[in-house]
Amino acid sequence: MTDFDRFEAMSFDCYGTLIDWETGIANALRPWATRNGLGLDDEALLAHFGRHETHVEDAMPATLYPAVLGETLRRVGADLGAEVTAADADGFGGSVKDWPAFPDTAAALQRLASRFKLIILSNIDRASFAGSRPRLGVDFAAIITAEDVGSYKPRAAHFDRLFEEIERLGVGRDRLVHVAESLFHDHQPAAELGLPSVWIHRRHAKGGTGATATPADDVAPTWRFTSMAEFADAAVPA
Repeated sequence: MTDFDRFEAMSFDCYGTLIDWETGIANALRPWATRNGLGLDDEALLAHFGRHETHVEDAMPATLYPAVLGETLRRVGADLGAEVTAADADGFGGSVKDWPAFPDTAAALQRLASRFKLIILSNIDRASFAGSRPRLGVDFAAIITAEDVGSYKPRAAHFDRLFEEIERLGVGRDRLVHVAESLFHDHQPAAELGLPSVWIHRRHAKGGTGATATPADDVAPTWRFTSMAEFADAAVPA
């Protein structure tokens, strides 16, 4: 049994946790891969993406996420010897608005919002998040993006801003828990900061890290669930 009553606020990674970014990425890349005759399945495309995206974010920390996606595709194309046109890069960069939410996301967030203040902590830009927001089904107490802080997780700026936001909301740091899928982007920095975290292990049936970089060290989130629905059941019992 887990007791989440001691918390007042929950911060959430969005893409990979609430929005099914791997389906969105694969759907956006598949036409490009097919046109270039690349015999790659979705998992292979995601692995190529994950190999480059974090390096692009490190090299271009102040760049908005659509341009990060475009540059990531250019680097994937260079690896695979496949042409990436300006239209390909722009189309991929603008695809975030089409990425679906996980089927359990909206209902789980609505249950959690009945008890906790909810905060978005995302490697995204404001305009792209606006395209996803209707799929989430709730209002958030605060929204923190890479555009706001000028860098990408796992750099600390997101969490620095998060701690400022919860102070503004009147929430003590010991009353906050972070919820995310990515061990690399979220759970590793949360552990370094002493912030308890909930792992929504969306890839539990697949293994590996998919479109996400692999953390350099072993990471042990405080709690693990395989879906947002399972987490909501634990945090807000019926």
